[in-house]
Amino acid sequence: MILLWTLASFLSGSLMFSYALGKLVRRNLREVGDGNPGGLNLWRAAGMPLGLAGIALDFLKGYLPVLLFLGSPAAHGYALVPVALAPVLGHAFSPFLKGKGGKAIAVTFGVWSAATDFEASLVYAVVLAIAMALHRGLRRRFPPSSRADAVQVASGLLPVGLYLAARGYPGDILVLWLGNFLLMLYTHRRELRGLLTRTDEAGGS
Repeated sequence: MILLWTLASFLSGSLMFSYALGKLVRRNLREVGDGNPGGLNLWRAAGMPLGLAGIALDFLKGYLPVLLFLGSPAAHGYALVPVALAPVLGHAFSPFLKGKGGKAIAVTFGVWSAATDFEASLVYAVVLAIAMALHRGLRRRFPPSSRADAVQVASGLLPVGLYLAARGYPGDILVLWLGNFLLMLYTHRRELRGLLTRTDEAGGS
């Protein structure tokens, strides 16, 4: 039963709605911005209305399978972990894009909204908002870049994990957080690697 739920959740996550919407308006998201086939790139390519639609659909493909699972008799113990990670994995390694999916930000928000009744996703949103405000204040020293955005998005999950632990969430939620955090590091690996390389080069000069 858990395997079926996990496969269904993976299939849900692998549906690349933003990429498909981009194709409908003859825009290849792989050729826009950083090439991420997600809602933010759709926004850049086709405008706010279509971008918001893509973000909402990407959110729902993480939210709905987890919500449905939690309402089922199969939801007990650590069964949540594979089912809730599956939409993120599906988006990151979508078979519909030959395993080269997106960064899974909106899907992550969907998963945590369902898993914690919006609590963790709200904390994550606040963390990202604070990080964005701080970065704007330091814009002269650290100009906007995809690398900076990657650091904010990936590292933003760290305080979420601390919050979950402090709130006394059970072990399955904490394991889910760890898996999601590692996946976010992976989906942003190119930008993070570039940032580290740039830092090393600066230190060696």
